Amino acid sequence: MNILTSTNKAALLISILFLVSSCSGSRTPKDAFAMNSSQVEVRSYQTRAYDTTDKVLLLRSVIATLQDLEFIIDKADVEFGVVSATKLNRYSLRMTITIRERGEHQLLVRANAHYNLESIEDPTPYQDFYSALNKSTFLTSHEVD
Repeated sequence: MNILTSTNKAALLISILFLVSSCSGSRTPKDAFAMNSSQVEVRSYQTRAYDTTDKVLLLRSVIATLQDLEFIIDKADVEFGVVSATKLNRYSLRMTITIRERGEHQLLVRANAHYNLESIEDPTPYQDFYSALNKSTFLTSHEVD
């Protein structure tokens, strides 16, 4: 005994398709990848240029700086120029540093910090990090241990 007529089957099929399509769509906001002026500003104090082409030496300075600031190095990749580190002190502070070439004579260092899961947008921690990195690069370039 067939309870559903062909009209009911079509209506049921359309209803199921509507439910599946509404549930399976991504919920990415339209502006998820849009940049506004504050993001550009944040990037400006997250990034510094260094007048060197020695990526390994700069990476060593970054690692030494993070260790001086009591971070634990989670991962370092010389080929990709990435260092990630975590500082645990009743909180979780995570730093990711990327180093990339900028032209023929400079390297660009970008630091990205997260407090717990929130991105840090205050310039002060980045200024402190780069101040320490500048001292470390000076010591490293002058071979002071």
